[in-house]
Amino acid sequence: MKILVAVKRVIDYNVKIRVKPDHSDVDLTNVKMAMNPFCEIAVEEAVRLKERGVATEVVAVTIGPR
Repeated sequence: MKILVAVKRVIDYNVKIRVKPDHSDVDLTNVKMAMNPFCEIAVEEAVRLKERGVATEVVAVTIGPR
């Protein structure tokens, strides 16, 4: 069995979020990004299943800008 895990990149939880001066969006310049904590849990569980022999392959997928 193959396991597909969706992974999302988000702003690190320790970073204070800044809004652009024109209030149009979040300012992402020089902001540390991290994997969504819930995605981390999903990846860890998929790896555990692979180590137990339940799964044969783990594939992580993300969509978005580079």
